[in-house]
Amino acid sequence: MSQLPACPKCQSPYAYADGAMLICPECAHEWSPNEPVEESGKVYRDAHGNELQDGDSVTVIKDLKVKGSSLVVKVGTKVKAIRLTDDGDHDIDCKIDGIGPMKLKTEFVKKA
Repeated sequence: MSQLPACPKCQSPYAYADGAMLICPECAHEWSPNEPVEESGKVYRDAHGNELQDGDSVTVIKDLKVKGSSLVVKVGTKVKAIRLTDDGDHDIDCKIDGIGPMKLKTEFVKKA
């Protein structure tokens, strides 16, 4: 028995062949096994064009005022274990030592 690829949409291993198409019974996605698989999701890039992933460490490249307080995140502040998000205009959820939880934009950080 031949091994069929997993569904590119939901990664279900239960795909089956129907003529020239492959079908996923879990999400009803249909695709041709000959077409290239498209990467889904947004690609996050830092100020220098490096791709960012969840858990990366980044460095702030510009002094950033913290809204609602007199604190400032200084240039060179290292932020560890970032989480990439799609909510609002901010792309990064993180926790900065001495300041607390923050949301940052990818345009103000570089990959460490």
